[in-house]
Amino acid sequence: MSGKTVTRADLAEAVYQTVGLSRTESSELVERVLQVISDALASGDNVKLSSFGSFQVRSKNERLGRNPKTGEEVPILPRQVLVFKPSNVLKTKINKSMVRSAK
Repeated sequence: MSGKTVTRADLAEAVYQTVGLSRTESSELVERVLQVISDALASGDNVKLSSFGSFQVRSKNERLGRNPKTGEEVPILPRQVLVFKPSNVLKTKINKSMVRSAK
């Protein structure tokens, strides 16, 4: 594995190379897409990107946890978490790339 992290700048550069918009317009487009996704999630909506996956906000109830160092029970407050479920298309693509890189 290469261990490279894809950044916003990488996404903007890919849009620039593929679509042909200016670098500024490409950057603004990437920012706008990410803003729409985060706004939808913040308002409690699910986000589904076909052939990629789904983002969903789930509520977790309060529960008891344990401090691993002391063993003391500590309440974990209710919270919301973001969950990503990859599509079958993405899972297949990842698994095929893993098989090729293992050879």
